[in-house]
Amino acid sequence: MKHIKKLTILTLLLLAMTTSMSNVAIVTALPHLKDHFTNIQNIEFYARLMLTLPSFVIALLAPILGHIIFKYGKKRAVIIALIVFSISGSAGLYLQTLEMLLFSRAIFGISVATLMIVSTSLIGDYFKEQDRHTFMGYQSAFMALGGVVFVIGGGFLSDINWRYSFAIYLIGFILLPFVMTQIKEVIVTSENNDEIEVDSNMYFIYFLAFFYMLIFFILPTQIPFLLIEKFGASGSFAGSIIAIAFVSNAFGAITFAKIKNKFSYSTIYLIGLFIIAIGFAGVGLVNNTYLFYITSPILGFGGGLMMTNITAWMLSKTSIKKRVKTSGYFTSAIFFGQFSSPIIFHPLVSYLGVQSFFFTIGISLLLIVGFSLAYIKINSIN
Repeated sequence: MKHIKKLTILTLLLLAMTTSMSNVAIVTALPHLKDHFTNIQNIEFYARLMLTLPSFVIALLAPILGHIIFKYGKKRAVIIALIVFSISGSAGLYLQTLEMLLFSRAIFGISVATLMIVSTSLIGDYFKEQDRHTFMGYQSAFMALGGVVFVIGGGFLSDINWRYSFAIYLIGFILLPFVMTQIKEVIVTSENNDEIEVDSNMYFIYFLAFFYMLIFFILPTQIPFLLIEKFGASGSFAGSIIAIAFVSNAFGAITFAKIKNKFSYSTIYLIGLFIIAIGFAGVGLVNNTYLFYITSPILGFGGGLMMTNITAWMLSKTSIKKRVKTSGYFTSAIFFGQFSSPIIFHPLVSYLGVQSFFFTIGISLLLIVGFSLAYIKINSIN
């Protein structure tokens, strides 16, 4: 990374950080919506939709956006996306109707998808092999710690007025000068500009990315209910548990660069899945709230390791011409997993109860890891 300016590296880190604040910055403002929109039925549902709608839009449109960005250029795309990010993200400061707020969140999702695709593909453009793995560890750590800052900052602002937490998204305007001066488009030297088919092997990675987020997103969507409803914990205690998971997520991400030289991508994926399985099983067995301070870091660490690994795996299989498009499909897979997680697991949670559900998922993941290792062993012998 020595040949890249420190300010450019900082710009790339800040750019990635904007994607980590796509939902968390306003999460504490949403309960206040029912006090403001008193005349609207099912306001709790619409408040939750404020969080999930951007994820749905990202999952739906990211592949299309990947093709558009490839055609018009990354730098132009990221400048437009930052402007839209700030305007649509901060719309809660001034929009008066719930319909317009939801519409602004959908537009916001498009900008976040663009920022994710560009920031992911730029890593592949700027860094090679070991430098890439090291940077991605720092990037994931930066995003995780940024998530903690935005949760706390958004909570502080929403206590003053629920609208004020939306002001955090104005950070996009602050980043614009950095992007304009520090981001340089890597020119594709190939003379042909034909449509590029996605390597069929990439679909397996997209599935693994989807599966990772499907499993990992159980943590923020189910842990608060378990803590508050079964253990009678406070909202701030639940927030601290998730914040610790964010911090340990950063450590998991940094660890990836240290172990990549020893293990393959597939092996690291299974190691991360094993760690998450232990964390889930642990949550299913705890009988004291303070034990969550042990299980939460385990889950966060495994998630950070897996996310950094799967992103690096994807980038390692793409050329400069394919990178934007594959990043689009990859982003879609990640957010489709995020959007689908509470929907797919809701029947199981309702049937088993939250804590038994965690234990069941933990044991199921351990079985998957075991079968996968057995399959790899058998194939290596053959």
